[in-house]
Amino acid sequence: MKKVLFWLGMAISLVLMYFSLRKLDLAEAGRVVSTAGYVWLIPGVLVYFAAVWVRAWRWHYLLRPLKKIPTHRMFPIVTIGYMGNNLYPYRAGEVLRAAILKRREGVPVSASLATIIVERVFDGVVMLAFVFLNLGELAGLTGSSGFIGNIRSLALVGAGIFMVVLIIFLLAAMFPHGTKRVVDWVDNHLVPVKWREKVQGLAYRFLDGLESLRSPLDALMILFTSAVIWLLETGKYWFVMHAFPFEVSFFALMLMNGIVNLATTIPSAPGYVGTFDAPGIALLQAYGVPNALAVGYTMVLHAALWLPVTLVGLAYFTREGLSWGSVPDEEKETT
Repeated sequence: MKKVLFWLGMAISLVLMYFSLRKLDLAEAGRVVSTAGYVWLIPGVLVYFAAVWVRAWRWHYLLRPLKKIPTHRMFPIVTIGYMGNNLYPYRAGEVLRAAILKRREGVPVSASLATIIVERVFDGVVMLAFVFLNLGELAGLTGSSGFIGNIRSLALVGAGIFMVVLIIFLLAAMFPHGTKRVVDWVDNHLVPVKWREKVQGLAYRFLDGLESLRSPLDALMILFTSAVIWLLETGKYWFVMHAFPFEVSFFALMLMNGIVNLATTIPSAPGYVGTFDAPGIALLQAYGVPNALAVGYTMVLHAALWLPVTLVGLAYFTREGLSWGSVPDEEKETT
């Protein structure tokens, strides 16, 4: 299955990049990239790392019921997770940072993975909010790719999926005893005997990771920090835009941020090749940005999002004295 997903992701990336670049004037694109004002990348990178720091604080907040870990100790692990997502397929960075957290702080992998999934659900809710805030403007846009016209439908479907998952998590957090009874019933009736003890242990630890959602105030705090994270990241889009001779509104960049990050949930080559670039280029073209300019900006933005945090993550990973094969295996956990 992993091989199928890998090659499917590679195929999707190739197809998306082909349709995004097939009409590109290479000489004009080269001129756009070579004359960009790259000094604007400096504040863009700084505001992006501010978002990474807030992400580390949010994870610290989610983990408080399990263990109180200072944000400055979470930050290196978060950057290692980014590095893993950028270099390996299947969003392996999420498992990587959960495994390193267990190695450094003793937090069970299944419990920390629960908090990471909660993060992703709240991220998805914020991304969809960015899209919904701009649906009125989006309705007036056109695009030859056909991609723009489908965003409304995709947003509605995505909103339904994320809201259902969020409600399930909130109910599981608020009613832990009832949820454990459901887990026990499923474990006793649907799981083979030899796996029951392990499955039950994993499920219980996963539920422990949802404990931060029991308080409505805590859930609102997680939602608020998620919005701050993605607004800061949109700030990077805004700074990088100033390196190029075009201008769209901050709300348009919020819309772009929401769309491209939702699109990166689709299988792709490592680094979100194609799934980030194609929708970003299509959206900018719909706003009237010339093709070469839209391609140049999106490619430089993608590189500026990918490279700095990957290098920082690699530095921390190396300092940990780790290799991929040395990462603890979830199966070695005991209940």
